[in-house]
Amino acid sequence: MMKVRYIDLFCGVGGFRYAMQGAALKNKIKAECVLSSDIDPDCQRAYAENFGEKPTGDIHNIPPEQIPDHDILLAGFPCQPFSIIGSRKGFEDARGTLFFEIARILEQKRPKMFVLENVKLLAGHNNGKTLARIIEALRELGYFVDKKILNALDFGLPQRRERIFIVGFRLPANFSWPSEIKPMKPLRELLEKNVPKKFYASKYIREKRISKLKPTSEPTIWHENKSGHISAYPYSCALRAGASYNYLLVNGERRLTPREMLRLQGFPDTFKIVCSDNQARKQAGNSLPVPVAEAVINQAIKACSWENVSGYEANVKTRPSIERQMALFEKRKRYAKIAKTKNRRKIQAPVPA
Repeated sequence: MMKVRYIDLFCGVGGFRYAMQGAALKNKIKAECVLSSDIDPDCQRAYAENFGEKPTGDIHNIPPEQIPDHDILLAGFPCQPFSIIGSRKGFEDARGTLFFEIARILEQKRPKMFVLENVKLLAGHNNGKTLARIIEALRELGYFVDKKILNALDFGLPQRRERIFIVGFRLPANFSWPSEIKPMKPLRELLEKNVPKKFYASKYIREKRISKLKPTSEPTIWHENKSGHISAYPYSCALRAGASYNYLLVNGERRLTPREMLRLQGFPDTFKIVCSDNQARKQAGNSLPVPVAEAVINQAIKACSWENVSGYEANVKTRPSIERQMALFEKRKRYAKIAKTKNRRKIQAPVPA
């Protein structure tokens, strides 16, 4: 069985790692994590408990020569600089420069491919200039790059969570984004039974919610936006690490438990929750939707044809002409997207009544 090495940067509690494991299993290859990195001590603790290794700390402090050779770079680089709930300072925010740590590693180690993930708002930040600069930097490093916003609802999770994924290949690859829309798992299958009282909102909050909406036969999650408007859906709005405790309430009564939040992100129940409820809530809110990341990695592995390694690396002498053709193709593709925008419809996963 072929072995693929990867690194897991800004790893949190292991969402990308679960995704990589699932994609490797589907493609019948062995995936070995040769480096994981996260600065948060609680995330380090949870990651170590679940994967048997403690992530290294600040990526700034790891010299390039100490980073192992690897085939795949995975990174859900910190989203706060680009998020709608942050200050939206982008690269002016010191955390925004963490992307350039990824670029540094790509330049030094030259992995065959990378998969990056961030919030949807990155696409529109600074009128699109922030994302354009990121894509430009990756292409300057010699990678063939594509991007797409994907919604967890389309991958079977009862959570409306849109995230941008950026995929790059060192050599031209026949990559296509996952297109199959999976039916949404019913919310009732993810909710726990006999939830402790500590997760219930105060009587005042419950009465206030029920005065505006009434519970239905099927469980729903009630969402209150910044203006105080309350909506009920048979799925969750995007989990947020820094949201108020009453941002999302099951049937308008109680908060989601840490296990329920992890399930909404696609984590298996074998994941051990070892931190406090508050930290587990933060960790789930900062994670990525595992089935979405797994589908992207699965397509990327197929594009690399790693069942035939020589096929991926072959004919390097013809690479310059291939690169010129790819550059022209990418230009045509961008213009085509602009021309077809008016006729495109967004398709979401079916939502049960």
